[in-house]
Amino acid sequence: MSGISLIISFIISVILMIVAISKWKIHPFISIMTISLLFAVVAGIPLEDIPGVIGAGFSNTFKSIGIVIIFGALIGTLLEKTGAAIKMADCVVKLVGKKNPELAMLIMGWIVSIPVFCDSGFVILNPIRKALVKRTGKSSVACTVALSMGLYISHCFIPPTPGPIAAANTLFEGLGQDTNLLLVMIMGAVCSILPLIAGYLFAIYIGKRVKAHDEADIDNGELVQTYDELVASFGKLPGALISFAPIVIPIFLMGFSSALAMAGKSIAFITFLGTPIIAIGVGVVFGLIILANQNMMGEFYKITEEILKVSGPILFITAAGGVLGNVIASSSMVDFIKDNSTFLASFGLMFPFLLSAILKTAQGSSTVAMTTTAGIIAPMLTSIGLGNPTLAALSVIAIGAGAMTVSHANDSYFWVVTNFGEMDVEDGYRTQTLGTLIVGIASIINAYIVYFIVR
Repeated sequence: MSGISLIISFIISVILMIVAISKWKIHPFISIMTISLLFAVVAGIPLEDIPGVIGAGFSNTFKSIGIVIIFGALIGTLLEKTGAAIKMADCVVKLVGKKNPELAMLIMGWIVSIPVFCDSGFVILNPIRKALVKRTGKSSVACTVALSMGLYISHCFIPPTPGPIAAANTLFEGLGQDTNLLLVMIMGAVCSILPLIAGYLFAIYIGKRVKAHDEADIDNGELVQTYDELVASFGKLPGALISFAPIVIPIFLMGFSSALAMAGKSIAFITFLGTPIIAIGVGVVFGLIILANQNMMGEFYKITEEILKVSGPILFITAAGGVLGNVIASSSMVDFIKDNSTFLASFGLMFPFLLSAILKTAQGSSTVAMTTTAGIIAPMLTSIGLGNPTLAALSVIAIGAGAMTVSHANDSYFWVVTNFGEMDVEDGYRTQTLGTLIVGIASIINAYIVYFIVR
């Protein structure tokens, strides 16, 4: 099967998967794996190749995010058990005020995801989010969505994350010029304004309508356990510096390594430490230092055992999403989209946005959507009126905006946000999927505003 019939089959598959999970109450792992297998058959992938495609999608997801999820969850639990997360939340509340935890998570996410993948960033910052919910009594869903949107915007817009770098290199090479990453970073920062505002407003809106399983315990508008009682339950809280270390140090290591790579320099030891698995492993070490300082090392085995039990379902569901993405990538759908992209070229700046959005929605990976779209449009930048360095940089942003639109079941980030945000799958669609649609549209509007100013 190929062409329009394949795209229709894909749409039907996604609808069937959502119905199976939300209405028929079939576990997401079983639902996604079954739909992946059925779609592989319908898409015409040779039967003898299907097991390899499924295995590759599963193992590649584990390889890229599996250990990060386990280590990140371990850091979160160590911070939570020792009271360090409460200490961090207290510092954040003092900085932005008790009434604005959503804004705090949005801004923190946007900054952190400049050097760090959004998946890793969410896992790292989730302990602060949970502590802020307890500290302020605000909506867990609102804080989850604000954090997710903040991370996602900079992940798709601002180097040194791989997607924007790869897209920028491809487009500037298409113009025969050296890549101007500084210009791309400036464009990314400017074009983040409207989507950040849209993401914040949506987080506030949806937080009033969707409830997660980890909402603060509210009784007639008052927290049942006051903040002082919560602090007292830990005894003496750790200091601020050591509390932030398990989060800040991995971010610094990954960011420093990315900065060196962007500058064209390579130091083996720094590259080693900046690898997400190693960087977050260093964060675990600092978490253990806090545990030791709180005289709680005797609980480490129990904490680790609990984390492995909790992380298992998240890992398997996330990997199942990787299977679906790999099945789609192995079908002829992406090639069909490439071969029929000519008619979209008349849309100017809207062309890279639409093409990237189609690829993102179809196969799940924002990075793949960005790199593929950049490769398609690079030869035609001049013909669609985007043939100078400034507009090429703006095209990177348009591609990034499309690569946000939308995050759903074939995207590992969807499952990270939904599971760590302790939401049901149907609520993940109401929050993460709808939220990425809104910030994606806000992003391309912001890009057009800049376009009319600089063209």
